[in-house]
Amino acid sequence: MKEEYNLEEVARKSLEERGVTLDDIADLVYFLQVKYHPNLDIDECKLNVDRVLSKREVQNAIITGIQLDKLAEKKLIEEPLLSIIESDEGLYGVDEIIALSIVNVYGSIGFTNYGYIDKQKPGILEKLNDKESKECHTFLDDIVGAIAAAASSRLAHRAANCE
Repeated sequence: MKEEYNLEEVARKSLEERGVTLDDIADLVYFLQVKYHPNLDIDECKLNVDRVLSKREVQNAIITGIQLDKLAEKKLIEEPLLSIIESDEGLYGVDEIIALSIVNVYGSIGFTNYGYIDKQKPGILEKLNDKESKECHTFLDDIVGAIAAAASSRLAHRAANCE
């Protein structure tokens, strides 16, 4: 018989186990949005991250990407895919495609937020993108950036509706 899981709990726990906290992602949202919302506080950023994490599509992307990173660390993926994932090869775009499934939940503004944060790599993204680490975060860094971009988009949409 198939065991029942609370997908949201599994996704959140997976992020934590990989060293990513709600605060880390909220900091990225703040980074993306503070110049557009000068009175923005971190609690509002956390609320929006929390709402993004409650979406099933987001949870699916998190558990899929983290699982692929973990399999690569354990060398349980066949070549040449293993080397591609381990090196986070520039022309391998599947990690970004999974991330874009998250961004897409909140509309087109998320794409620009994602592109910007993916290039800047602030906060936790810099740590996750460290190629000297023994951990593989090929999928996770893009997923975390996408969650922040989606939460930023959610925040922007809500602010626009309040004005």
